[in-house]
Amino acid sequence: QGFDPESGHGLEAGATADDIADNTDDAFVGDETEFNTFNTDRRLEALKSLAGALGQIEQKKSVLYFASGLQRTGIENQSQLRAAINTAVRANLSIYTVDVRGLQALPPGGDASKASQFGTGTFSGRSVQRQFDSTFSSQETLVTLAADTGGRAFLDTNDFRPAFTRMIEDTSMYYVLGYRSSNEAKDGRFRKITLTLKRRDLKIESRRGYYAPADFQHSTREDRERVIQEQLASDLPSTDIPVYLSTGYFRLSNFRYFVPVSVVVPGAVIPFTRTGAEDRSTLDVAGFVRDKSQRPFGIIRDTVKLAVDTAQDVKRKNVQYDSGFFLPPGNYVLKVVVRENQTGQTGSFETEVVVPNLKDAAVKLSSVVPSSQKQAARQKRDNPLVRNGSELIPSVTHVFSRNQQLYLYFEVYDPTPRTDADAKDKNAIHMLTSAAFYKGDTKVYETPIAEATELNARDRRASTFELTLPLTQLPPGFYTCQVNVIDDVAGHFAFPRLALLVR
Repeated sequence: QGFDPESGHGLEAGATADDIADNTDDAFVGDETEFNTFNTDRRLEALKSLAGALGQIEQKKSVLYFASGLQRTGIENQSQLRAAINTAVRANLSIYTVDVRGLQALPPGGDASKASQFGTGTFSGRSVQRQFDSTFSSQETLVTLAADTGGRAFLDTNDFRPAFTRMIEDTSMYYVLGYRSSNEAKDGRFRKITLTLKRRDLKIESRRGYYAPADFQHSTREDRERVIQEQLASDLPSTDIPVYLSTGYFRLSNFRYFVPVSVVVPGAVIPFTRTGAEDRSTLDVAGFVRDKSQRPFGIIRDTVKLAVDTAQDVKRKNVQYDSGFFLPPGNYVLKVVVRENQTGQTGSFETEVVVPNLKDAAVKLSSVVPSSQKQAARQKRDNPLVRNGSELIPSVTHVFSRNQQLYLYFEVYDPTPRTDADAKDKNAIHMLTSAAFYKGDTKVYETPIAEATELNARDRRASTFELTLPLTQLPPGFYTCQVNVIDDVAGHFAFPRLALLVR
Protein backbone atom coordinates (compact mmCIF):
# COMPACT_ATOMS: atom_id res chain seq x y z
CA GLN A 1 0.00 0.00 0.00
CA GLY A 2 1.44 3.34 -0.99
CA PHE A 3 1.78 6.27 1.32
CA ASP A 4 -0.97 8.85 0.90
CA PRO A 5 -0.09 12.15 2.57
CA GLU A 6 -3.69 13.32 2.33
CA SER A 7 -5.09 10.38 4.30
CA GLY A 8 -3.37 11.27 7.58
CA HIS A 9 -2.28 7.67 7.99
CA GLY A 10 0.33 7.39 10.72
CA LEU A 11 -0.41 10.90 11.95
CA GLU A 12 -3.29 10.07 14.30
CA ALA A 13 -3.18 11.56 17.80
CA GLY A 14 -1.67 8.97 20.06
CA ALA A 15 -1.39 8.59 23.84
CA THR A 16 0.99 11.01 25.50
CA ALA A 17 2.36 11.24 29.00
CA ASP A 18 -0.03 14.11 29.77
CA ASP A 19 -3.01 11.99 28.71
CA ILE A 20 -2.27 8.89 30.75
CA ALA A 21 -0.43 10.24 33.81
CA ASP A 22 -2.20 11.12 37.02
CA ASN A 23 -2.58 14.75 37.88
CA THR A 24 -0.40 15.26 40.90
CA ASP A 25 -1.15 18.93 41.47
CA ASP A 26 -2.67 18.08 44.85
CA ALA A 27 -0.01 15.55 45.80
CA PHE A 28 3.08 17.62 44.98
CA VAL A 29 2.94 21.21 46.13
CA GLY A 30 5.54 23.63 47.39
CA ASP A 31 7.16 22.44 50.60
CA GLU A 32 5.25 24.30 53.31
CA THR A 33 6.22 21.95 56.13
CA GLU A 34 8.09 24.56 58.13
CA PHE A 35 5.29 27.10 57.75
CA ASN A 36 2.57 24.58 58.64
CA THR A 37 4.47 23.40 61.70
CA PHE A 38 4.98 26.95 62.90
CA ASN A 39 1.38 27.92 62.19
CA THR A 40 -0.07 24.86 63.95
CA ASP A 41 2.24 25.26 66.93
CA ARG A 42 1.12 28.86 67.31
CA ARG A 43 -2.53 27.80 67.36
CA LEU A 44 -1.91 25.06 69.89
CA GLU A 45 0.16 27.43 72.03
CA ALA A 46 -2.73 29.91 71.96
CA LEU A 47 -5.13 27.21 73.15
CA LYS A 48 -2.68 26.24 75.89
CA SER A 49 -2.36 29.85 77.06
CA LEU A 50 -6.14 30.25 77.06
CA ALA A 51 -6.56 27.06 79.11
CA GLY A 52 -3.97 28.26 81.60
CA ALA A 53 -5.76 31.59 82.01
CA LEU A 54 -9.17 29.95 82.46
CA GLY A 55 -7.71 27.54 85.00
CA GLN A 56 -8.00 30.28 87.62
CA ILE A 57 -11.81 30.09 87.31
CA GLU A 58 -13.46 27.35 89.34
CA GLN A 59 -15.90 24.78 87.91
CA LYS A 60 -16.20 23.48 84.38
CA LYS A 61 -15.27 25.68 81.44
CA SER A 62 -15.97 25.27 77.73
CA VAL A 63 -14.35 26.75 74.63
CA LEU A 64 -15.92 26.69 71.17
CA TYR A 65 -13.06 26.58 68.69
CA PHE A 66 -13.78 27.36 65.03
CA ALA A 67 -11.07 26.33 62.57
CA SER A 68 -10.64 25.11 59.02
CA GLY A 69 -8.69 22.11 60.22
CA LEU A 70 -5.30 21.76 61.90
CA GLN A 71 -2.73 20.25 59.58
CA ARG A 72 0.07 18.38 61.34
CA THR A 73 3.20 16.86 59.88
CA GLY A 74 3.79 14.20 62.53
CA ILE A 75 5.86 14.18 65.70
CA GLU A 76 6.94 17.79 65.16
CA ASN A 77 3.67 19.01 66.70
CA GLN A 78 2.90 16.08 68.98
CA SER A 79 4.65 17.62 71.96
CA GLN A 80 2.74 20.89 71.60
CA LEU A 81 -0.56 19.02 71.15
CA ARG A 82 0.00 17.00 74.32
CA ALA A 83 0.90 20.15 76.25
CA ALA A 84 -2.27 21.93 75.11
CA ILE A 85 -4.49 18.95 75.99
CA ASN A 86 -2.84 18.42 79.37
CA THR A 87 -3.23 22.09 80.31
CA ALA A 88 -6.91 22.00 79.31
CA VAL A 89 -7.59 18.82 81.29
CA ARG A 90 -5.94 20.18 84.44
CA ALA A 91 -7.90 23.43 84.06
CA ASN A 92 -11.21 21.48 83.77
CA LEU A 93 -11.70 22.92 80.29
CA SER A 94 -13.52 21.14 77.46
CA ILE A 95 -12.84 22.15 73.86
CA TYR A 96 -15.63 21.89 71.29
CA THR A 97 -14.16 22.04 67.80
CA VAL A 98 -16.08 23.11 64.70
CA ASP A 99 -14.79 22.68 61.15
CA VAL A 100 -15.91 25.90 59.46
CA ARG A 101 -15.46 24.36 56.01
CA GLY A 102 -18.75 22.60 56.59
CA LEU A 103 -19.96 19.87 54.28
CA GLN A 104 -17.65 19.84 51.30
CA ALA A 105 -18.28 18.54 47.81
CA LEU A 106 -15.19 16.97 46.32
CA PRO A 107 -15.80 16.57 42.58
CA PRO A 108 -13.44 14.18 40.78
CA GLY A 109 -12.21 16.92 38.48
CA GLY A 110 -11.59 19.40 41.28
CA ASP A 111 -13.46 22.59 42.10
CA ALA A 112 -12.95 26.11 40.80
CA SER A 113 -10.14 26.84 43.28
CA LYS A 114 -7.70 24.65 41.30
CA ALA A 115 -6.73 24.14 37.71
CA SER A 116 -8.60 21.50 35.75
CA GLN A 117 -7.62 17.90 36.39
CA PHE A 118 -6.00 15.77 33.73
CA GLY A 119 -4.78 12.21 33.49
CA THR A 120 -6.40 8.98 34.62
CA GLY A 121 -6.58 9.97 38.30
CA THR A 122 -9.90 11.69 37.62
CA PHE A 123 -11.42 8.42 36.38
CA SER A 124 -9.66 5.94 38.71
CA GLY A 125 -10.74 7.69 41.90
CA ARG A 126 -7.22 8.47 43.09
CA SER A 127 -7.75 12.20 42.73
CA VAL A 128 -10.81 12.14 44.98
CA GLN A 129 -9.04 9.84 47.45
CA ARG A 130 -6.20 12.34 47.81
CA GLN A 131 -8.68 15.10 48.54
CA PHE A 132 -10.38 12.98 51.20
CA ASP A 133 -7.03 12.08 52.78
CA SER A 134 -6.08 15.75 53.02
CA THR A 135 -9.42 16.65 54.62
CA PHE A 136 -9.32 13.79 57.13
CA SER A 137 -5.74 14.64 58.09
CA SER A 138 -6.67 18.24 58.88
CA GLN A 139 -9.72 17.09 60.90
CA GLU A 140 -7.80 14.53 62.98
CA THR A 141 -6.33 17.11 65.35
CA LEU A 142 -9.74 18.74 65.85
CA VAL A 143 -11.16 15.35 66.87
CA THR A 144 -8.22 14.67 69.23
CA LEU A 145 -8.54 18.07 70.92
CA ALA A 146 -12.25 17.56 71.52
CA ALA A 147 -12.18 13.91 72.58
CA ASP A 148 -9.23 14.19 74.99
CA THR A 149 -10.63 17.26 76.76
CA GLY A 150 -14.21 16.00 77.14
CA GLY A 151 -15.67 18.05 74.31
CA ARG A 152 -16.99 17.08 70.93
CA ALA A 153 -15.97 17.71 67.32
CA PHE A 154 -18.53 18.96 64.78
CA LEU A 155 -17.41 18.10 61.27
CA ASP A 156 -18.93 17.99 57.78
CA THR A 157 -22.00 20.05 58.62
CA ASN A 158 -23.21 23.46 57.52
CA ASP A 159 -25.36 23.89 60.62
CA PHE A 160 -23.34 25.27 63.54
CA ARG A 161 -26.28 25.43 65.95
CA PRO A 162 -25.75 21.90 67.35
CA ALA A 163 -22.31 22.93 68.59
CA PHE A 164 -23.76 25.73 70.74
CA THR A 165 -26.65 23.55 71.90
CA ARG A 166 -24.41 20.65 72.89
CA MET A 167 -21.99 22.89 74.79
CA ILE A 168 -24.86 24.45 76.77
CA GLU A 169 -26.36 21.05 77.57
CA ASP A 170 -23.02 19.63 78.75
CA THR A 171 -22.41 22.52 81.13
CA SER A 172 -25.96 22.88 82.46
CA MET A 173 -25.64 19.79 84.68
CA TYR A 174 -22.66 17.54 85.29
CA TYR A 175 -20.85 15.55 87.96
CA VAL A 176 -17.28 16.14 89.08
CA LEU A 177 -15.47 12.98 90.17
CA GLY A 178 -12.04 13.09 91.74
CA TYR A 179 -9.59 10.51 92.99
CA ARG A 180 -5.95 10.20 93.93
CA SER A 181 -3.90 7.91 91.73
CA SER A 182 -1.79 5.24 93.41
CA ASN A 183 0.62 5.29 90.45
CA GLU A 184 3.34 7.72 91.52
CA ALA A 185 5.55 7.20 88.46
CA LYS A 186 6.29 10.54 86.79
CA ASP A 187 6.58 9.06 83.33
CA GLY A 188 4.38 11.53 81.40
CA ARG A 189 2.29 8.71 79.93
CA PHE A 190 -1.37 9.03 79.07
CA ARG A 191 -3.44 7.24 81.71
CA LYS A 192 -6.78 6.06 80.50
CA ILE A 193 -9.80 6.35 82.80
CA THR A 194 -12.86 4.17 82.26
CA LEU A 195 -16.20 4.89 83.94
CA THR A 196 -19.04 2.36 84.02
CA LEU A 197 -22.64 2.39 85.24
CA LYS A 198 -24.82 -0.42 86.48
CA ARG A 199 -27.84 1.04 84.69
CA ARG A 200 -27.78 0.17 81.02
CA ASP A 201 -30.29 2.85 80.06
CA LEU A 202 -27.77 5.60 80.89
CA LYS A 203 -24.72 6.69 78.93
CA ILE A 204 -21.52 8.23 80.26
CA GLU A 205 -19.59 10.91 78.41
CA SER A 206 -16.32 11.96 80.03
CA ARG A 207 -12.69 12.61 79.32
CA ARG A 208 -10.64 9.67 78.16
CA GLY A 209 -7.96 10.22 80.78
CA TYR A 210 -5.05 12.49 81.60
CA TYR A 211 -1.30 12.83 81.16
CA ALA A 212 0.73 11.95 84.22
CA PRO A 213 3.31 14.47 85.42
CA ALA A 214 6.66 13.89 83.74
CA ASP A 215 10.04 14.43 85.30
CA PHE A 216 12.96 15.33 83.10
CA GLN A 217 14.21 11.76 82.70
CA HIS A 218 10.92 10.71 81.10
CA SER A 219 10.48 13.69 78.79
CA THR A 220 10.88 13.26 75.04
CA ARG A 221 13.44 14.96 72.84
CA GLU A 222 10.72 17.23 71.46
CA ASP A 223 9.59 18.18 74.98
CA ARG A 224 13.14 19.03 76.00
CA GLU A 225 13.71 21.17 72.93
CA ARG A 226 10.39 22.94 73.49
CA VAL A 227 11.43 23.83 77.05
CA ILE A 228 14.71 25.31 75.79
CA GLN A 229 12.88 27.44 73.21
CA GLU A 230 10.34 28.58 75.81
CA GLN A 231 13.16 29.66 78.11
CA LEU A 232 14.81 31.60 75.30
CA ALA A 233 11.54 33.35 74.43
CA SER A 234 10.53 34.08 78.02
CA ASP A 235 11.06 37.53 79.53
CA LEU A 236 11.41 35.82 82.93
CA PRO A 237 13.37 32.60 82.33
CA SER A 238 14.35 30.15 85.05
CA THR A 239 17.45 30.72 87.16
CA ASP A 240 17.61 27.35 88.91
CA ILE A 241 21.34 27.08 88.31
CA PRO A 242 23.78 30.02 88.31
CA VAL A 243 25.17 31.03 84.92
CA TYR A 244 27.91 33.59 84.31
CA LEU A 245 28.95 35.10 80.99
CA SER A 246 31.57 37.41 79.52
CA THR A 247 32.16 38.83 76.05
CA GLY A 248 34.71 40.92 74.17
CA TYR A 249 35.36 42.24 70.68
CA PHE A 250 38.18 42.00 68.13
CA ARG A 251 38.19 43.72 64.76
CA LEU A 252 38.57 41.52 61.70
CA SER A 253 37.75 44.27 59.18
CA ASN A 254 36.20 47.73 59.36
CA PHE A 255 32.64 46.40 59.67
CA ARG A 256 33.22 42.86 60.93
CA TYR A 257 34.14 42.00 64.50
CA PHE A 258 34.66 38.72 66.30
CA VAL A 259 32.80 38.68 69.63
CA PRO A 260 33.98 35.80 71.88
CA VAL A 261 31.39 34.49 74.32
CA SER A 262 32.36 32.50 77.42
CA VAL A 263 29.68 30.81 79.55
CA VAL A 264 30.49 29.43 83.01
CA VAL A 265 28.49 27.10 85.26
CA PRO A 266 29.83 26.23 88.74
CA GLY A 267 30.76 22.56 88.87
CA ALA A 268 29.16 22.23 92.32
CA VAL A 269 25.63 22.52 90.83
CA ILE A 270 26.14 19.87 88.12
CA PRO A 271 24.98 16.35 89.09
CA PHE A 272 27.03 13.46 87.72
CA THR A 273 26.14 9.83 87.05
CA ARG A 274 28.72 7.11 87.57
CA THR A 275 29.23 5.09 84.38
CA GLY A 276 32.00 2.52 84.52
CA ALA A 277 35.16 4.25 85.70
CA GLU A 278 33.91 7.76 84.86
CA ASP A 279 31.45 10.33 86.17
CA ARG A 280 29.38 11.72 83.33
CA SER A 281 26.97 14.56 82.74
CA THR A 282 25.72 16.69 79.85
CA LEU A 283 24.76 20.34 79.50
CA ASP A 284 22.58 21.83 76.77
CA VAL A 285 23.58 25.35 75.76
CA ALA A 286 21.34 27.57 73.61
CA GLY A 287 21.47 31.27 72.92
CA PHE A 288 20.97 34.07 70.44
CA VAL A 289 22.18 37.57 69.73
CA ARG A 290 19.79 40.20 68.36
CA ASP A 291 19.95 43.89 67.66
CA LYS A 292 17.59 46.47 69.13
CA SER A 293 15.08 45.79 66.32
CA GLN A 294 14.93 42.09 67.33
CA ARG A 295 16.70 41.00 64.15
CA PRO A 296 18.73 37.83 64.77
CA PHE A 297 22.47 37.96 64.10
CA GLY A 298 23.52 34.55 65.40
CA ILE A 299 22.55 31.53 67.48
CA ILE A 300 24.22 29.02 69.78
CA ARG A 301 22.98 25.43 70.10
CA ASP A 302 25.30 22.80 71.50
CA THR A 303 25.51 19.91 73.95
CA VAL A 304 28.52 19.75 76.26
CA LYS A 305 29.46 16.22 77.32
CA LEU A 306 31.45 15.87 80.53
CA ALA A 307 33.38 12.73 81.45
CA VAL A 308 35.84 12.84 84.37
CA ASP A 309 37.52 10.30 86.62
CA THR A 310 35.93 11.81 89.70
CA ALA A 311 33.20 14.40 89.97
CA GLN A 312 34.86 15.83 93.07
CA ASP A 313 37.49 17.50 90.86
CA VAL A 314 34.82 19.29 88.82
CA LYS A 315 32.77 20.34 91.85
CA ARG A 316 35.67 22.46 93.06
CA LYS A 317 35.97 24.19 89.69
CA ASN A 318 33.86 25.76 86.95
CA VAL A 319 32.68 24.30 83.66
CA GLN A 320 33.25 26.77 80.82
CA TYR A 321 31.82 26.79 77.30
CA ASP A 322 33.37 29.09 74.67
CA SER A 323 31.78 30.24 71.43
CA GLY A 324 31.57 33.44 69.41
CA PHE A 325 29.72 35.59 66.90
CA PHE A 326 30.70 37.72 63.91
CA LEU A 327 28.95 41.08 64.20
CA PRO A 328 29.06 44.57 62.69
CA PRO A 329 29.41 47.55 65.03
CA GLY A 330 26.23 48.22 67.02
CA ASN A 331 24.24 47.49 70.16
CA TYR A 332 22.95 43.95 70.72
CA VAL A 333 21.17 41.76 73.26
CA LEU A 334 22.77 38.41 74.06
CA LYS A 335 20.79 35.70 75.86
CA VAL A 336 22.04 32.24 76.83
CA VAL A 337 20.14 29.36 78.46
CA VAL A 338 21.95 26.39 80.03
CA ARG A 339 20.25 23.16 81.14
CA GLU A 340 21.82 20.24 82.96
CA ASN A 341 20.33 17.00 81.71
CA GLN A 342 20.14 15.00 84.93
CA THR A 343 17.31 16.86 86.67
CA GLY A 344 16.42 19.31 83.89
CA GLN A 345 17.22 22.45 85.87
CA THR A 346 17.96 25.51 83.77
CA GLY A 347 19.75 28.79 84.20
CA SER A 348 19.99 31.86 82.00
CA PHE A 349 22.01 34.99 81.44
CA GLU A 350 20.97 38.03 79.41
CA THR A 351 23.09 41.11 78.79
CA GLU A 352 23.65 43.97 76.38
CA VAL A 353 26.66 43.74 74.08
CA VAL A 354 28.19 46.87 72.57
CA VAL A 355 30.49 46.46 69.57
CA PRO A 356 32.11 49.89 69.10
CA ASN A 357 32.99 51.39 65.76
CA LEU A 358 36.73 52.01 66.11
CA LYS A 359 36.97 54.02 62.90
CA ASP A 360 37.32 57.41 64.61
CA ALA A 361 39.07 56.28 67.82
CA ALA A 362 42.47 57.82 68.54
CA VAL A 363 43.78 54.43 69.69
CA LYS A 364 41.83 51.61 68.04
CA LEU A 365 41.97 49.12 70.90
CA SER A 366 40.21 45.77 71.29
CA SER A 367 38.84 44.53 74.58
CA VAL A 368 41.39 43.28 77.12
CA VAL A 369 40.98 39.55 77.82
CA PRO A 370 42.41 38.23 81.11
CA SER A 371 43.24 34.54 81.32
CA SER A 372 45.17 31.97 83.30
CA GLN A 373 44.78 28.99 80.97
CA LYS A 374 45.83 27.91 77.51
CA GLN A 375 44.99 24.75 75.63
CA ALA A 376 46.11 23.19 72.38
CA ALA A 377 43.88 24.11 69.44
CA ARG A 378 43.89 24.10 65.68
CA GLN A 379 44.55 27.41 64.04
CA LYS A 380 41.36 29.42 63.42
CA ARG A 381 41.83 32.33 61.11
CA ASP A 382 38.86 34.35 62.39
CA ASN A 383 39.52 33.75 66.11
CA PRO A 384 42.28 36.02 67.43
CA LEU A 385 42.39 34.04 70.70
CA VAL A 386 43.87 31.07 68.83
CA ARG A 387 47.54 31.70 68.09
CA ASN A 388 50.52 29.46 67.37
CA GLY A 389 48.60 26.24 68.03
CA SER A 390 47.16 27.27 71.40
CA GLU A 391 43.92 28.92 72.47
CA LEU A 392 43.65 31.46 75.24
CA ILE A 393 40.74 30.62 77.58
CA PRO A 394 39.10 33.86 78.80
CA SER A 395 38.48 34.21 82.52
CA VAL A 396 34.82 35.00 83.20
CA THR A 397 35.08 35.50 86.95
CA HIS A 398 38.44 37.37 87.01
CA VAL A 399 39.41 35.28 90.06
CA PHE A 400 42.95 33.89 90.08
CA SER A 401 45.24 31.92 92.40
CA ARG A 402 48.75 33.02 93.29
CA ASN A 403 50.21 29.86 91.77
CA GLN A 404 48.86 30.78 88.32
CA GLN A 405 50.17 32.86 85.45
CA LEU A 406 48.08 35.86 84.41
CA TYR A 407 47.80 36.58 80.68
CA LEU A 408 46.44 39.89 79.37
CA TYR A 409 45.68 39.76 75.64
CA PHE A 410 44.61 42.71 73.48
CA GLU A 411 45.14 44.17 70.02
CA VAL A 412 45.74 47.66 68.59
CA TYR A 413 44.48 48.35 65.06
CA ASP A 414 45.91 50.77 62.50
CA PRO A 415 48.65 52.23 64.71
CA THR A 416 50.31 55.28 63.20
CA PRO A 417 53.20 54.18 60.92
CA ARG A 418 56.65 55.58 61.41
CA THR A 419 57.87 58.05 58.81
CA ASP A 420 61.35 58.76 60.14
CA ALA A 421 64.53 57.66 58.47
CA ASP A 422 64.91 54.61 60.74
CA ALA A 423 61.58 53.13 59.59
CA LYS A 424 62.32 50.09 57.42
CA ASP A 425 58.91 49.69 55.73
CA LYS A 426 55.31 50.84 55.85
CA ASN A 427 54.55 48.34 58.65
CA ALA A 428 57.02 49.99 61.02
CA ILE A 429 55.34 51.34 64.17
CA HIS A 430 56.27 52.20 67.72
CA MET A 431 53.81 51.04 70.41
CA LEU A 432 54.50 50.92 74.16
CA THR A 433 52.41 49.05 76.71
CA SER A 434 52.46 47.82 80.31
CA ALA A 435 50.03 46.72 83.03
CA ALA A 436 49.82 48.37 86.46
CA PHE A 437 48.02 46.88 89.47
CA TYR A 438 46.42 49.18 92.02
CA LYS A 439 45.06 48.45 95.47
CA GLY A 440 42.96 51.48 96.24
CA ASP A 441 45.11 54.47 95.28
CA THR A 442 48.38 52.60 95.74
CA LYS A 443 50.26 51.08 92.83
CA VAL A 444 51.38 47.63 93.96
CA TYR A 445 53.09 46.35 90.83
CA GLU A 446 53.74 47.25 87.19
CA THR A 447 54.98 44.94 84.46
CA PRO A 448 58.02 45.85 82.37
CA ILE A 449 57.24 47.95 79.30
CA ALA A 450 56.58 45.91 76.16
CA GLU A 451 57.51 47.48 72.83
CA ALA A 452 56.21 46.73 69.33
CA THR A 453 58.02 48.05 66.26
CA GLU A 454 55.98 46.41 63.49
CA LEU A 455 52.57 44.92 62.78
CA ASN A 456 52.47 41.21 63.62
CA ALA A 457 48.91 40.59 62.33
CA ARG A 458 49.15 42.31 58.98
CA ASP A 459 46.00 40.76 57.52
CA ARG A 460 44.02 42.72 60.12
CA ARG A 461 46.39 45.70 60.30
CA ALA A 462 46.88 44.87 63.98
CA SER A 463 49.60 44.75 66.57
CA THR A 464 48.86 42.01 69.12
CA PHE A 465 50.08 42.03 72.72
CA GLU A 466 50.15 39.33 75.39
CA LEU A 467 51.42 40.49 78.76
CA THR A 468 52.41 37.71 81.17
CA LEU A 469 52.64 38.09 84.94
CA PRO A 470 53.41 35.46 87.62
CA LEU A 471 50.79 36.17 90.27
CA THR A 472 53.30 35.40 93.00
CA GLN A 473 54.24 39.05 92.51
CA LEU A 474 50.87 40.13 93.97
CA PRO A 475 49.67 39.60 97.57
CA PRO A 476 46.11 38.21 97.87
CA GLY A 477 43.37 40.81 97.51
CA PHE A 478 41.25 42.87 95.12
CA TYR A 479 43.06 44.81 92.41
CA THR A 480 42.33 47.28 89.66
CA CYS A 481 44.41 46.38 86.62
CA GLN A 482 45.19 49.32 84.32
CA VAL A 483 46.60 48.52 80.88
CA ASN A 484 48.69 51.39 79.51
CA VAL A 485 48.71 51.60 75.70
CA ILE A 486 50.74 54.36 74.02
CA ASP A 487 51.04 55.11 70.30
CA ASP A 488 54.42 56.81 70.49
CA VAL A 489 54.36 58.04 66.87
CA ALA A 490 51.01 59.85 67.08
CA GLY A 491 51.24 60.72 70.77
CA HIS A 492 47.90 59.01 71.51
CA PHE A 493 47.19 56.75 74.47
CA ALA A 494 44.49 54.64 76.15
CA PHE A 495 44.17 53.25 79.69
CA PRO A 496 41.50 50.49 79.89
CA ARG A 497 40.85 49.06 83.37
CA LEU A 498 39.43 45.84 84.78
CA ALA A 499 38.94 44.41 88.27
CA LEU A 500 40.36 41.09 89.44
CA LEU A 501 40.83 39.06 92.61
CA VAL A 502 43.99 37.23 93.63
CA ARG A 503 43.63 34.64 96.38
